Amino acid sequence: MLSWEYPPKVIGGLARAVADLSQALVEEGHEVSVVSGDWAESEQAEYVHGVQVYRVNQFFPKPLDFLEEVHFMNYHLAQKGAELLSRSDFDVIHAHDWLAAPSAKILKHAFHKPLVCTIHATEWGRNHGLHTDLQRHISDLEWWLTYESYRVICCSEYMRAELRHIFQLPEDKLDVIPNGVRAEDFANVHADLSTWRSNWALAEEEIVLYVGRHVYEKGIDLLLAAAPKVLQHRPQAKFIICGRGPLHDDLKRQAWELGLGNKALFPGFIDDKTRNSLYRLADAAVFPSRYEPFGIVALEAMAGQAPVVVSDVGGFSETVEHGRNGLTFYSGNINSLADNILHLLGDKAFARRLTEHASLDLKEKFNWNAIARQTLECYRQAVPQECLPKGLDERYDLTGEIFERGERLRESSNHGRW
Repeated sequence: MLSWEYPPKVIGGLARAVADLSQALVEEGHEVSVVSGDWAESEQAEYVHGVQVYRVNQFFPKPLDFLEEVHFMNYHLAQKGAELLSRSDFDVIHAHDWLAAPSAKILKHAFHKPLVCTIHATEWGRNHGLHTDLQRHISDLEWWLTYESYRVICCSEYMRAELRHIFQLPEDKLDVIPNGVRAEDFANVHADLSTWRSNWALAEEEIVLYVGRHVYEKGIDLLLAAAPKVLQHRPQAKFIICGRGPLHDDLKRQAWELGLGNKALFPGFIDDKTRNSLYRLADAAVFPSRYEPFGIVALEAMAGQAPVVVSDVGGFSETVEHGRNGLTFYSGNINSLADNILHLLGDKAFARRLTEHASLDLKEKFNWNAIARQTLECYRQAVPQECLPKGLDERYDLTGEIFERGERLRESSNHGRW
């Protein structure tokens, strides 16, 4: 696998998705190596839950701008990928998003390996069109990656429609495979939550929480604009806006101009334990995105046992069922957003029912091992039949345990390497 980021380097949801998928593939009996851009290069592989992770330096030579940084990273990705492919007979190359497109193309053609890609989001979708030369360039790289790939994975039906519209991809080249979440990753919270909570809010205050990047498409300005109406009816509410990004200072300025004062807290980047603890304490976790291909952050909030309110855009509308496992509001409508937050704050029993149903959905619909088996089927379709390891030339049973021939994947001496 080729990826721009891998934990502990986490810029967005891509890092977590790549890590969880690669770990689940290992649990299904396969070998997985991930080559990722990072701040510091490591010559030796790290073994992270069985996944071999190689980190390459994306800041040497020192880039002049972001685009040059991406291209320098790809030189290093291609070099490390070539080393691995030269000494091991991998079956598939899997690239994540346009940031790894150049190295993916090089390795595909140099080693004659089938390429699969996952498009996690598009530049066209993030910006509601292409308005600058940089945006058009990035979109071209996205198209280039989908063109070079044997199979293209996207995370929602919404994204399938977007990719067909933007890139005119043929239907039979696309696979919709959702992201998932490991609920156990959100169980690590501070021991004495009631005492720890006092660092964030008064005992009588209700926590309205946002966690994520501070960028336009996440719609945080809409949440702040809805805050006065929420406070009018629930003066005990407190808005905690976690994360950082290019709009961080602008959002703090907006909160000040709205007169939110100490009712809006901007703690910046938070670690996982703090995030988990805040989810556990939140009376409402709110994600008012203008664009969201999937919305893994909603699943993370559900895993943290927080009742969620999300906009009815993109993948959110496929993962959050209004009134069953969360609430959705009309995208861009501040009154609708405020009313849904007030519904959760005013009916705690209803909020608990939402979190109970959400927990069931995480186990049944968004389980990473089931998602890994769907991904394996996608790999099988990408690999020419004559190149499959012995035992993989018959249809693979998606239970992940057996082949139609009766050969067991975990007992095979020819495990696939992805």
